[in-house]
Amino acid sequence: MTEQLFTINQVEICTESFGHPADPALLLMMGAQSSMVWWEDEFCERLANAGRFVIRYDNRDVGRSTVYELGQPGYTFGDMADDAVGILNAYGIKQAHIAGMSMGGMLTQLVALRHAERVLTVTLIATSNFAPDLPPMEEKVMDFFAHAGAVDWSDDEAAIEFSVGKWRVLSGSKYPFDEERIQYLARKELARSHAYASMNNHGLVGGELSDLARIADIHVPALIVHGTEDPIIPYPHGLALADTIPNAVLLTLEGSGHEIHPAEWDSVIDAIIQHTAVITLD
Repeated sequence: MTEQLFTINQVEICTESFGHPADPALLLMMGAQSSMVWWEDEFCERLANAGRFVIRYDNRDVGRSTVYELGQPGYTFGDMADDAVGILNAYGIKQAHIAGMSMGGMLTQLVALRHAERVLTVTLIATSNFAPDLPPMEEKVMDFFAHAGAVDWSDDEAAIEFSVGKWRVLSGSKYPFDEERIQYLARKELARSHAYASMNNHGLVGGELSDLARIADIHVPALIVHGTEDPIIPYPHGLALADTIPNAVLLTLEGSGHEIHPAEWDSVIDAIIQHTAVITLD
């Protein structure tokens, strides 16, 4: 794996690749408040070993990419979607398979709508188009994030405690919560962040959400992956995506929350590899 820093759309974006550039490209887009470390190394390596050139990256305001003053994100969701295309350009990739989780799945939809010619397939994990008739997040999630403003982000241990607590509240009941693993990833994320608190800017980003009303216009193959116990983007959101995007395929993760638990990696990786094999590069 090789980490690279590119100037894209007047900002710096940190990326990392796995596998062989000659293989079909698979771009991974992570969710809000989360850097690329949450696309775990082994997960990426297994995709690469199955014949995909895997690229993960830090969105703006997380990891080693450009960060903004807390409370003042100077960009929109459309800018973030365009960053993804800029990454493909930086790697010299004409078309790619794109997989996004949570906010990353929303951005994946925007890329497919704004830059259809660059997209081979989409994989939408624990995400939504946020249609107004869909159920809201559970109260326990709202209660947790309501206290984010009280976190002392200058205190590393307090920041880690918040991150671990976030993933705990988002997890499902099927598997025990692996605090040791989450602690490791949270500390890894903190160690490579320019400004850890700036991840909270993702909650203030706006723009282009109205485009998601047009997801029926996504005509590339779509794989929808969603846990039945997702507390922040409830399972009916995944069902709605599968019903609205033409010919979409749904992979249901019984008892999973807003997560890709390692116990589900076999099924999720197998589904992604099968899904991304349906179209080859020109």
